[in-house]
Amino acid sequence: MITSFKSKALKLYFYKADASKLQPSHLSRIKIILTALQSAKSPQNMMFPGFKCHLLQPPNAGVYSVWVNGNYRITFCFEGEDATDVDYHDYH
Repeated sequence: MITSFKSKALKLYFYKADASKLQPSHLSRIKIILTALQSAKSPQNMMFPGFKCHLLQPPNAGVYSVWVNGNYRITFCFEGEDATDVDYHDYH
């Protein structure tokens, strides 16, 4: 279950279906990722083909990344069975 967001845009989309702060071309992919993350109980549950889910290197130890599109990623941590600090980034 997702328990916290770093990204206000993702939080707004997740709780209120307000996509005004997100790129329209990413919406379908973001919805799929957030749905999977909401039901995931561990990072291993996010290892779907095409997600390119991986653990980031230090200094971001403990943070996982899932590919959205191009340079965009959704990152998150796990505390127990809950996804935390869900964020949306342009890495380049």
